[in-house]
Amino acid sequence: MTDGNRVDRNRHNSRESRESRESSESHDRRGGATASGANPRRATSLGRDILMLIVFIAISFAVAAIGSIGTAGNVDGWYATAEKAPWNPPNFLFGPVWTVLYVLMSVAAWLVWRRRYNVDTRPALVAYVVQLVLNSIWTPVFFGLYPVMGPAALWLALAIIVLLDIAVLITMLRFWPIRKASAVMLIPYWAWVLFATTLNAALAVLNS
Repeated sequence: MTDGNRVDRNRHNSRESRESRESSESHDRRGGATASGANPRRATSLGRDILMLIVFIAISFAVAAIGSIGTAGNVDGWYATAEKAPWNPPNFLFGPVWTVLYVLMSVAAWLVWRRRYNVDTRPALVAYVVQLVLNSIWTPVFFGLYPVMGPAALWLALAIIVLLDIAVLITMLRFWPIRKASAVMLIPYWAWVLFATTLNAALAVLNS
């Protein structure tokens, strides 16, 4: 190989090396641009998820607010003198327990909602809304209608809370295939509603 050929070959190798480096740098710049472009989208998605969690919690506590309208003036009224089951807990326990349960059920529903792009979550969320509606109806009927209807209000409330028991169970079964953790998070709520059902039944029987 002549000196001229060696020079030409070295120039060719040098040019290829330089082009390879430029291509790599260009690829890195594009990759960096893509990554930086994705960050705002991830931030937007995270912000939307947090906002929806707040919405789910707000809806649950709106149901609690509806219930408080029915209890106002009645907890210390007819309920205070009514015959109750021996296992009836003190009044101060209900507020903290319901607060925890409302937060748990909100997070459970929110976790299911987050799977909406992977699976059809509508039947599960519809079941969740149905049980929320029954929940919101029960308290005003139980506490609010008793001064008007007497013991009949307690029996009506019992029918509603039995439907609520069933609705919560259906919601748990709907949640299970989508997000098992969400179904498990509803177990304390279901257990408490079942317990409340026994209290309602005892009050209906003892005060009829």
